[in-house]
Amino acid sequence: MAKLKAVCHFHLLLFLFLFSSFHLSTQLPLSQSQSLLQIQQLLNYPQALSSFNTVTDFCNIESTPFLTIVCYEDNITQLHIVGDVLQHSPSFPLNTSTDSLFSTFSHFPNLKVLSLVSLGLEGPLPPSVANLLSLEILNLSSNSLYGSIPHQLSSSKTLQFINLDGNCFSGNIPAWIGSLPFLTTLSLRNNSFNGSLPDSIAHMWSLRILSLSRNSLSGNVPDLSNLTNLQVLELGDNLLGPHFPKLPQRLSILELKNNRFRSSIPPELGSLYRLEKLDLSSNKLVGPFQASLLGLPSIKYLNIGGNRLTGLLLQNISCNSDLTFANLSSNLLTGDLPACLQEFKYKNGEIIYGGNCLSNQDQKQNPLNFCHNEALAVSIRPRNLEHRKLRREVMTFLRIFGGSVAGVVVLALVFLTMRKTYKMGVVKEPSTRFITENPSVTDTTKQLYDAKYISQTMKLGTSIPPYRTFTLDELKEATNNFDVSTLISESLDGQIFKGVFTDGSVVAIRSLALKRRQTPQTYTHQLELISKLRHIHLISALGHCYEFLPDGLTISKVFLIFEYYPYGTLRSHVSGLPGQKLSWTKRISAAIEMVKGIQFLHTGIVPGVCSNNLKITDILLDQDLHVKISCYNLPIVVEHGGMMISGVPSTGTKGKRHAIGVNHKDKNDVYDIGAILLEIILGRQITSQNEVHVSRDLLQVSLKTDEIARKSIVDPVIHKGCSDDSLITMMEICVRCLHEKAKDRPSVEDILWNLHFAGQVQESSREAPTSPSPSSSSQIP
Repeated sequence: MAKLKAVCHFHLLLFLFLFSSFHLSTQLPLSQSQSLLQIQQLLNYPQALSSFNTVTDFCNIESTPFLTIVCYEDNITQLHIVGDVLQHSPSFPLNTSTDSLFSTFSHFPNLKVLSLVSLGLEGPLPPSVANLLSLEILNLSSNSLYGSIPHQLSSSKTLQFINLDGNCFSGNIPAWIGSLPFLTTLSLRNNSFNGSLPDSIAHMWSLRILSLSRNSLSGNVPDLSNLTNLQVLELGDNLLGPHFPKLPQRLSILELKNNRFRSSIPPELGSLYRLEKLDLSSNKLVGPFQASLLGLPSIKYLNIGGNRLTGLLLQNISCNSDLTFANLSSNLLTGDLPACLQEFKYKNGEIIYGGNCLSNQDQKQNPLNFCHNEALAVSIRPRNLEHRKLRREVMTFLRIFGGSVAGVVVLALVFLTMRKTYKMGVVKEPSTRFITENPSVTDTTKQLYDAKYISQTMKLGTSIPPYRTFTLDELKEATNNFDVSTLISESLDGQIFKGVFTDGSVVAIRSLALKRRQTPQTYTHQLELISKLRHIHLISALGHCYEFLPDGLTISKVFLIFEYYPYGTLRSHVSGLPGQKLSWTKRISAAIEMVKGIQFLHTGIVPGVCSNNLKITDILLDQDLHVKISCYNLPIVVEHGGMMISGVPSTGTKGKRHAIGVNHKDKNDVYDIGAILLEIILGRQITSQNEVHVSRDLLQVSLKTDEIARKSIVDPVIHKGCSDDSLITMMEICVRCLHEKAKDRPSVEDILWNLHFAGQVQESSREAPTSPSPSSSSQIP
């Protein structure tokens, strides 16, 4: 979120300094030098321009936070002037018109960046600003400009960035603003704009930041769902509403606080997988609170305080481990505060939840009947009352004027309903099967809805290309007609080939040989599921291809195309050669990312993907040492075992590590996580079930000894960089994962919390620096 704020508020400085060293000329034309001196005079000689008194080579003035001049080929291209508010710089002279100032800038025909910040500029923004035909960035924030934005600015088709924050602009936001084709940032905060937002905003395809907070805007927000590049939407402190706006999917910051939104929170909000900050406070939102918002994969700040949201909170609700602020106060919530929020005090986070009807009494709560009565009150809408009144009038009319006719109609309806029900039979419960048989090829939307995708299902990696259908010719060309030299591995149900496309991209191609001949319709639903199972810690599918029999209708093979990662397995980085071994901190990070991938498999789709038969050789690392799980139980029909992406096939056999009974299927993966943690801690390969048991017992005993004895059993490479408290936390959660009884193993959320805690303890350790030993110097930092 801090990074996005920097883009929002300091993007201009970064853009300026990027080119500050490219002065290809040391001498400006005389007209431009004189214009700079005239600007100094018109601005009443601000401190930022004091260097103008002693230099003549303006292009080589050293950049400061208050002045930056960039020249290119004998022309000024960027001019950035910031007033020193703390030192009370001279204000813009009252007898100087803004038109005179902006007309002077027209002497810089190649000016691309103009930034005049905190200079006390007062007056309307003159039409002459549109004479800057090359202008791309305009920043006039923190001045006293007033009036409307001149419509002449609509001719500036090169504009990419407009910041007019902290002025006194009024009137409507002009509709022509949507005609600027390259505008990426529009920031008009803290002005006096009123009226409704123009519909043209919905067509600003390039827009990334839209910040209109602290104005007097009213009415409903246009449909913004098609603004696929929009990342920051700040509309707080206005009069907008009552309907909740339709939003795009890539938002990172959403601020709608202090408005007049009165509707419910749409379910689509739960699919904003990049959302880091969500502020809906001080509205009158009604309906159920989506507790899943606490677990959005990127959420760090959540504020829904001061609404009328209802719902029963449970202790086992999951939260994102990066969440640092949550305000649930002054709503109609009941139940128990989730345990993940109660743990905030251990993570220096802030949680506010008073003014509800929760069982937790450390922050003032209302009686339980208060929330129930209020919830009933907000659920009755005037429309419902009018509907009931109209219905009573109609019934009265029927009783008085058409009793006999109404009776015949009612009897006929009853007869027809009973006959239809008799023919249809008893209505069956919806199937909970993971894959629907024989789905319709044309009804993709219904298939995705029936699959019950939830928020994290849409967590696409930013660098992953869109899922598509490949042709068989493409795959043959990429693998030299599936030459044996491109074969990576082979199993009972197919082969994996390394493919290199003509653009240089490398993929893994999984070939599934089908013994039962099927049509494409059989696999449409499964492939829809696979195409959506994308996560930053999973090897993701890029597409598929069918090979048909001569009849052109029946499939003989299904090819699945996946990302290819040749950077080695987690095993090679924790129990391989000393020079490749990860540091203790990197091992904790890898464990966290692995568990996040498993958490997604369990919760990203209903029912979750469990019993993935995870092994340390299935955990790959990318070039930045981030984890990618390469083998998991994908929903595809094969004759032998589970679905494999790379590495060793998943056979689905049950060993002692697997839980007995269907109620603890997710605990199979927990056991496998424990086995991987063993190898991470000990730094040696563990290849049999007996070794798992022996090593687990060794860890359990060492937890009761001193630090020296404890460190004697772990990987020597990490001795110097591993704090004892962090090691104890890792050992404890590892032993719990390997418990014989599945019901006594921790949840995936519990594992994540402990791993994060181990990382925090490691970071906060204050061990005295020591000279590295030969073994510790060979680890990857």
